[in-house]
Amino acid sequence: MSQTPLSLPQQRKMGQTSRKDAWWLQPLVVFLGLSAFIIYANWAAFQASNYEHGAYLSPMYSPLLFEAPTQAAIKAETLGADAHMSHHSWFGAWPSALQPSWVPGWMLSPALIILIFPAGFRLTCYYYRGAYYKAFWADPINCAVGEPRNSFRGENFWPLLIQNIHRYFFYAAAVYIFILAYDAWVALWHAPAGTNLSYNEAAATGQLEFGLGVGTLVLTLNVILLGGYTFGCHCARHFAGGKHDHLSKVPTGKKAYECVSCLNRNHMKWAWTSLIWVGFTDFYIRMCAMGIWSDWRLF
Repeated sequence: MSQTPLSLPQQRKMGQTSRKDAWWLQPLVVFLGLSAFIIYANWAAFQASNYEHGAYLSPMYSPLLFEAPTQAAIKAETLGADAHMSHHSWFGAWPSALQPSWVPGWMLSPALIILIFPAGFRLTCYYYRGAYYKAFWADPINCAVGEPRNSFRGENFWPLLIQNIHRYFFYAAAVYIFILAYDAWVALWHAPAGTNLSYNEAAATGQLEFGLGVGTLVLTLNVILLGGYTFGCHCARHFAGGKHDHLSKVPTGKKAYECVSCLNRNHMKWAWTSLIWVGFTDFYIRMCAMGIWSDWRLF
């Protein structure tokens, strides 16, 4: 019997492929999109000011554990004796013992404490891993396209070993959804129209009134999009019922699993829309706080 020798496929060089489509477009869009958000989120976090406007609190600063010294200084300069502590702050002003004179205000930004958890959740997300592995590390840059390495180490070594704690970031991210939902509820209560009372003054004296502003809708939609992304996570599906070997024997778990699976089918869309909208929500509140935009009260 005659035998025909077969040669194994040769290792492709970086960018080498037989694909005829625009394979580079998707990783390029992901690179630009994630880079833009990372730059904006870092800029917004280090501002340590203009993160609240009346009943509205930026999701990048929620929960607001302490009012930032920078924000307090701005309020004192513009309002003087009429300045009031932020009603959104859980524990009041930043502890004076943690405010040495040589530390710049931007280093005491509340966002630097808050963002580590949602950022960790997205960084270790199964969808985002595939997205930024291609876009930033060319690992590979796309399917059937050569990459700049000859070996595969997987996620069993540092720093990629940290990806295994994704489920724990999920638990923290789930708590954030309820906190942001509370912020959306707070955004329904405003200082009385036709008075000179600020939101903090009205809140301190119990004179807030129910109302709906554009900012309320922005914050509410932010909760919906982040909730769809978070509770459509693969970890959420495992937690809801996927951990059972025989799901059909657990009717409640099966129903929960199917519900989460409906969100999971569009996990990529939830991921991007929620990412864009959380950035816009911070931007909207920031523009209103700076007096550049005016929040329109619907009623």
